[in-house]
Amino acid sequence: MRTTVNSPDAPAAIGPYSQAVRHGGLLWCSGQLGLDPANTQLRDGTVAQAEQALRNLEAVCREAGTSLTKALRLTVYLVDLGEFAVVNTVYESFFEAPFPARATVQVSALPKGGRVEIDAVVAL
Repeated sequence: MRTTVNSPDAPAAIGPYSQAVRHGGLLWCSGQLGLDPANTQLRDGTVAQAEQALRNLEAVCREAGTSLTKALRLTVYLVDLGEFAVVNTVYESFFEAPFPARATVQVSALPKGGRVEIDAVVAL
């Protein structure tokens, strides 16, 4: 059975989707932008947006009774792949070895003019 997860500590979905879906021992987290949950405004710059996106994912995980430390795979979407190194530095501050699997892709644009979006699959 699948159930949805929505955390009041992360920005509400900006479309017809859930923050996450719990199913079969996994939490499938929708992409999170670097939106401040208090005012739904984007943080300034790629580093701050990456940090906030990961904090938002942590909040969704917490609501589901798990932790981002149990992430199995993440996807990072960047509007400028030239910012790969700075996002890696932020990413490293949230995880330790053994690191989850990850893909990083460049996209032409993100909602609300974001610079980075991150989604995750997390063990429950």
